[in-house]
Amino acid sequence: MRLSSGQEDISRPLFVSAFVIATCGLIYELIAGAMASYLLGDSITQFSLIIGIYLSAMGVGAYFSKYISRNLIERFVEIELAVAIIGGFEAALLFTSFAYSSAFQWVLFGLVFIIGMLVGTELPLLIRILEKQTDLKELVARVFFLDYIGALAASLTFPIVLVPYLGLLRSSMAFGILNAAVALWTTFLFRAPRAVLLRLRILSGLTIVALVIGLGGASWFEKTIDAALFADPVVFHQRTPYQKLTLTHRGGDTRLYINGALQFSSVDEYRYHEALVHPTFVNRVSASNVLVLGGGDGLAVREILKYPEVEKIVLVDLDPEMTRLFRDHDILSKLNQEAFQNPKVEVINEDAFTWLQRTQNQQFFDIVIIDFPDPNNYSLGKLYSNHFFRMLRKILHEDSVLSIQSTSPMFSPNSFWCIAKTIAHENFHVKPYHVYVPTFGEWGFILASPQSLETKRSFLDSLKFLDANIYNAMFHFPKDMTRNN
Repeated sequence: MRLSSGQEDISRPLFVSAFVIATCGLIYELIAGAMASYLLGDSITQFSLIIGIYLSAMGVGAYFSKYISRNLIERFVEIELAVAIIGGFEAALLFTSFAYSSAFQWVLFGLVFIIGMLVGTELPLLIRILEKQTDLKELVARVFFLDYIGALAASLTFPIVLVPYLGLLRSSMAFGILNAAVALWTTFLFRAPRAVLLRLRILSGLTIVALVIGLGGASWFEKTIDAALFADPVVFHQRTPYQKLTLTHRGGDTRLYINGALQFSSVDEYRYHEALVHPTFVNRVSASNVLVLGGGDGLAVREILKYPEVEKIVLVDLDPEMTRLFRDHDILSKLNQEAFQNPKVEVINEDAFTWLQRTQNQQFFDIVIIDFPDPNNYSLGKLYSNHFFRMLRKILHEDSVLSIQSTSPMFSPNSFWCIAKTIAHENFHVKPYHVYVPTFGEWGFILASPQSLETKRSFLDSLKFLDANIYNAMFHFPKDMTRNN
């Protein structure tokens, strides 16, 4: 194959190809990292591994490109189509392997390596195709400039546009189509035997058709995978910029999953939320201003609103889609008794750590309810740190009371007692306690205050679970859940 026209006409579209190649390659890398983080947790480890494997694979591909010595343009188109197919169906392959096999990580790292190697082969081939048409110094500068700019475009587009509006599955296929389109238009830039061009154009067309069909069937595929992952029928799912929300419903049991992990079951969530909220109130004579950190489902707010003396509740939760869902969804708003419609409630969608940094010493709260996910990665770990509780101390009165969900003292005893120790280190009086929630098993909480804690009033009669006897029993730990250090 050879160039079909003059240097300038050909070099410009091929430089655009370099931009597209870089953008698509990084999108596939980000999709792999996001899926690994959602499905496996520990985002720092997952992204570190994927970036390392992808970049090293690009190096392998660049090295082996030297062995391609003939029909460079034909090979370039074929490699571009291979990237389109593998990258385009990357998310679908990963979801399938996670749902139906135990080899998810092998598939994950294998796909990342193959895509990285193919992308690493493409750019050297592109440079070699253009080297006789463009000054080498200018060529290298422009190709690498566009490569890095393409990476920037991908890194900006992915969190702002792709994840919120397309999701990982559709983004993967959409950029596969873009890769295949690059391959197709490349066949019109060069002269070659008719049979070669026809073969490449048919392959390009078939690839585009396959990916368009996949894009059209994305909703069906997502429902099929969800049905395989969850025991109960999925009635709602949404991927937000921060997490994947899935709602299942069977009989009288509604369950919320975030990134595949169960958050609550409507059958017994009242045990958890009564234990989280009401111990703080019985340790104060009254409370008018209450802060809820996390708790975007509004279930803790529902419990707080049972106290008529409460004048204002500020809820800080990162994900606006989470709070919107629990405000507008019929089943969920009924579950939290339309807590987010109450005029006493102010919802702030912001990272709690950032909000606390800005708010300390400006507002003061009588009670703080903290309902964060377990600290199983770095970004969540900061919400259980000394610095976090030091900042929290600055928005409390001396007689303020807080409670925090603190994972299971049965299954994660080191984490549970570490949280208690961290809070105590910041000059809080702490009282660890636990409760049995059938869906989760034994679950732990920490009650804390700048001053000594003591019961100052009785429990509400309207509670389903908690009373004085159960409350007193919650602070006693059996031998297999006691502090081990």
